[in-house]
Amino acid sequence: MNIVDELGRPLRDLRLSVIDRCNFRCTYCMPREIFDADYPFMPSSERLSFEQLSKIARAFASLGVEKIRITGGEPLLRRGIELLIERLAAITTVSGKPMEIALTTNGSLLAAKARSLRDAGLGRVTVSLDAVDDTVFRRMSDTDIPVARILGGIEAACAAGLAPVKVNAVIERGVNESQILPLVRLFKGTGVSLRFIEYMDVGGASEWSNAKVFTAQQAREVIESEFPLVAIAGRDCSDTAVNYRHTEGTGEVGFIASVSAPFCGSCSRARVSADGQLYTCLFSTRGTNLLPWLSDTASVEQLADAVRSRWTRRDDRYSELRRTHRERRPQKVYPTVRMSLVGG
Repeated sequence: MNIVDELGRPLRDLRLSVIDRCNFRCTYCMPREIFDADYPFMPSSERLSFEQLSKIARAFASLGVEKIRITGGEPLLRRGIELLIERLAAITTVSGKPMEIALTTNGSLLAAKARSLRDAGLGRVTVSLDAVDDTVFRRMSDTDIPVARILGGIEAACAAGLAPVKVNAVIERGVNESQILPLVRLFKGTGVSLRFIEYMDVGGASEWSNAKVFTAQQAREVIESEFPLVAIAGRDCSDTAVNYRHTEGTGEVGFIASVSAPFCGSCSRARVSADGQLYTCLFSTRGTNLLPWLSDTASVEQLADAVRSRWTRRDDRYSELRRTHRERRPQKVYPTVRMSLVGG
């Protein structure tokens, strides 16, 4: 049975970061003016080993977690990532099922790795793609990598059986709302599930303001100007996206409205950074150090007890209280955890 926090929310999902580096410099996550050539990224010696990451996964599995998402930074930059996936995929949940393993990536290295990732036991992949137009894409990602390379990775993932492949697009007002319809046109009928995410004030989004938020409702109105949608029934209460299907043809479109319609009340996700810090909210200001329980002398059960102790005291609901938090503390210090450290 799942443990629950102070608001009655169960622990169901673990987002496991394996590296804090990325080969993109997306403006809302790792802007180059902060993450420049001199930025002190975590040295490889400080990253959790695959054995430590596997121990964390086993501890969370014993607490009822049935899904692990591998994140970064860019997780495909972690050498030998397939070996970790093999270990995680071999874990059995308390209900007796195999652990579900997913991964989020910018897609730039996916074409070369999709088959080996699937063979290692990866079940699903989510690719971040904020624009179809190369100029807009390169402006947002601050990279010279073309959109075609990301699309090649998505195609390879589909061919390898990492289905359904999901594509996430962060929409920032005045920057890429023009890409909403082109993205829908591109993926409609392909089997790829497209999701639009509101621009959030996560660590890294140093220029965030509410005026830059293009809401999920507004994005849906743009899409329905050309493609009628109908809501999909049976949404799990812990899902972050509200999903729709095309009434004409096939395909799904989802909306993650974490600013305009927060879903803190059903959040069941924990995050562990590549240096062993447990975060109970994407907007946390501090983590809980798990390193004392990752030594050879500590058992999986002791680590699980430490996680249980923290989760049962959890009362985070930043998105529901966003205005109050931002009035009390200046944006430059809240939130402080880097998006690239804990993943999305």
